[in-house]
Amino acid sequence: METKILFSSFLLLLLAFSASAQMPGFVSLDCGGKQNFTDELGLVWTSDDDLIYGEKAIISVANETRKQYMTLRHFPADSRKYCYTLGVISRTRYLLRATFLYGNFDNNNVYPKFDISVGATHWSTIVISDANTIESIELIFLASSPTISVCLSNATTGQPFISTLELRQFNGSIYYTEYENQFYLSVSARINFGADSEDPVRYPDDPFDRIWESDSVKKANYLVDVASGTEKVSTHMPIDVSIDEMPPQKVMQNAVVGTSGTLTYRLNLDGFPGFGWAVTYFAEIEDLKPTESRKFRLVLPGHPDMSKAVVNIQENAHGKYRLYQPGYPNISLPFVLSFRFGKTSDSTKGPLLNAMEINKYLEKNDGSSDAEVIASVISLYASADWAQEGGDPCLPVPWSWLQCNSDERPRIVKISLSSKNLTGNIPSDLLKLNGLVELWLDRNSLTGSIPDFTGCRDLEIIHLENNQLTGELPSSLLNLPNLRELYVQNNLLSGTVPSGLLNDKIVLNYSGNLNLREGGRRGKRIDIIIGSSVGAAVLGIATIVSCLFIRRGRRSPNQEQLRVRPPVQRLVSTFNDTPAEGAYCFKFFEIEDATKKFEKKIGSGGFGVVYYGKMKDGKEIAVKVLTSNSYQGKREFSNEVTLLSRIHHRNLVQFLGFCQEEGKSMLVYEFMHNGTLKEHLYGPLTRGRSINWIKRLEIAEDAAKGIEYLHTGCVPAIIHRDLKTSNILLDKNMRAKVSDFGLSKLAVDGASHVSSIVRGTVGYLDPEYYISQQLTDKSDVYSFGVILLELVSGQEAISNESFGVNCRNIVQWAKMHIESGDIQGIIDPSLHDEYDIQSMWKIAEKALMCVQPHGHMRPSISEVLKEIQDAILIEREAVTVREGNSDDMSKNSVHSSLNLGPLQLGGTENYLSLDESVARPTAR
Repeated sequence: METKILFSSFLLLLLAFSASAQMPGFVSLDCGGKQNFTDELGLVWTSDDDLIYGEKAIISVANETRKQYMTLRHFPADSRKYCYTLGVISRTRYLLRATFLYGNFDNNNVYPKFDISVGATHWSTIVISDANTIESIELIFLASSPTISVCLSNATTGQPFISTLELRQFNGSIYYTEYENQFYLSVSARINFGADSEDPVRYPDDPFDRIWESDSVKKANYLVDVASGTEKVSTHMPIDVSIDEMPPQKVMQNAVVGTSGTLTYRLNLDGFPGFGWAVTYFAEIEDLKPTESRKFRLVLPGHPDMSKAVVNIQENAHGKYRLYQPGYPNISLPFVLSFRFGKTSDSTKGPLLNAMEINKYLEKNDGSSDAEVIASVISLYASADWAQEGGDPCLPVPWSWLQCNSDERPRIVKISLSSKNLTGNIPSDLLKLNGLVELWLDRNSLTGSIPDFTGCRDLEIIHLENNQLTGELPSSLLNLPNLRELYVQNNLLSGTVPSGLLNDKIVLNYSGNLNLREGGRRGKRIDIIIGSSVGAAVLGIATIVSCLFIRRGRRSPNQEQLRVRPPVQRLVSTFNDTPAEGAYCFKFFEIEDATKKFEKKIGSGGFGVVYYGKMKDGKEIAVKVLTSNSYQGKREFSNEVTLLSRIHHRNLVQFLGFCQEEGKSMLVYEFMHNGTLKEHLYGPLTRGRSINWIKRLEIAEDAAKGIEYLHTGCVPAIIHRDLKTSNILLDKNMRAKVSDFGLSKLAVDGASHVSSIVRGTVGYLDPEYYISQQLTDKSDVYSFGVILLELVSGQEAISNESFGVNCRNIVQWAKMHIESGDIQGIIDPSLHDEYDIQSMWKIAEKALMCVQPHGHMRPSISEVLKEIQDAILIEREAVTVREGNSDDMSKNSVHSSLNLGPLQLGGTENYLSLDESVARPTAR
């Protein structure tokens, strides 16, 4: 049984691994590597070859020659967490960096998505969207203990994996904040402006091995909207960077200047909206004449207060070639940040910018309230595999041998250490787990007496059988009011059983203890398992006792009480030409009566005509009548009946039944009162009542949930194959449901794709599917990306008029605008600016990912759904601010677009007010 348990990994790396040639406190872990080596930068990489958990994989990615990216370590996609534990120095600040290069190591082209946490704190969700691109995340933290654990868990798709794990020790007060005991800093942007190449600046140019990304790197919506007249300047003169965060000289020797008087940029901030730490780095590196000056302001549209502070680099830095780093230690930033530096009227030179850092505050999770107690328990068995799992015992997922409750600070409710070769006395610290409900220590070699469990008043089940315990069965067990199972058989116990344990509420087994007896009680029937003896008589007694348990409804002594989720509904049949037996078969006269002889036509399509009907019980229905009697038409009819009779979800149109009489084939659905999404976006229903942005997002969320169910909730998965706005229907409450499964296909036999005759609708059709005739769930994702673009723009997927010369396709048109930073060029004018620009950007960018030319580059529908839900949260808070229509509300909103305000992390003495932070940027 134990071989089925998958333990998470543990690795304790001592700082002694660092080489004397590099900064002290450097750890560079080559995950999956076979041997230690020193790279071309002089960094010493350590293999995790001794790690016994997880598996190594060798990968090969074009143009990637660094040895640390030729291997990785991956872990099972199960319910466990897999941790690396690194040695640190308490009360010292560090930079923690993890990187991930997929390289299709599993030969599945299933892009992994999983969580990474630091101890009990969720750090990030890793979403791989390109097999050949390195994903990198960084965290700045103050060590509060001698170790820190980095754990992978909660795989949504694929397997968790990691390529490198790096630890860099800082010195002094670098990156000090008032909030570092409660918050980490998650690095969102670190930019080297005016860089002479796309290569980042890092060690040894930066002695702390921070990675300064070049502003020349081209990424979607990153450092765009660059003002005309922006030029690069550089110097070879040394820069004094000896204060505060100490950016490297190589970074400070470059800059951009706004020769036309302005510098403007826009960039995405990973992890935002939220509160953050933002610092800008300036050094005057141009030789200004005595008559020249450089003064400028930070300008944010809609926030005139931000332009109060004037930046005068030479004056603030006390001279040329010296660092000046103004910043805001507690600023509320949006997902899409637009900023501008503009010169003042009395300045002769335009603004200058060398570098910028933006970090988000990531609140620490205190973790399990039992963490210290259980740590002392496992310290007694430090060499055992089960004691090496690392991280918090309960969060983000519990260790494999215990269970926790769902409190805000979880408590351990079950210990399962059966057959773990435990020796010595029962650990006394177990008695401090006051939330413990079940304790399983059976089949070990424990000695000594049974301790007093009175402190664990919630205990219900105790299993101590098959050990070498001595002494008496303590009467303190009577102090456990909820005790219902006590198994102590096959030990060396002696004395008498406390009479209070001999009752109908407790299942007691004390057999196999030769010197332990009942104490002379006779005649009362009690639930005692007599134990093992030789002969048929004992077998008969055991059978009788078992029957008593069954008759009384008692559980089996060895049966664990588990809450099992209902199984995912399984679609067990494949396509056939006969409608499914489970579907209701309407009589033709019922349909005719309900539709008043097909009086009211409410829709039509390639399948046929849809009519309105109303049953005798008042239920409104929609009847779709097949117009084609061809084999293919009948096939689609049978296909849809087969599918719809087996799938049920609140975001799929409810299928009520079918009818095949009078030479007609008909499908009967619930009636959707508000028609199709298409009609509301650019059809007759748009006149004077266009749906607003928040409603469009909610419709997208509903539709994505329906598609997610088809892709992940059905076995085998279902590929819709004809997603479009006319197949998204709206009920009386404007909630969306996906319809029309006539073209849907099953992904059968576990294959990643199925061959198929290309079917679909022009404008929504996946180009890769069209070319290869290989259908995957990513074909649906492509179609859904088109729908998202329609929601943003209010334009049809195909148009001869709307998209300009030589462009009929919404994808080409939208991509051109979005990638150039002109999102306003595609937003539906009927929205009347009543939207938050960040939520709009989120959807637009995710839509572009959905319509990537190759399926493996597209996200899963689950990833798309998460982004939609994030956009809804942003928009709802923005709506609250707009409707509140007050300065106070706008200042206090974290998520309102471009809102900058106080970081309220504690009492009023611990945060900087908005007016102070604006009027007096902190010279760090």
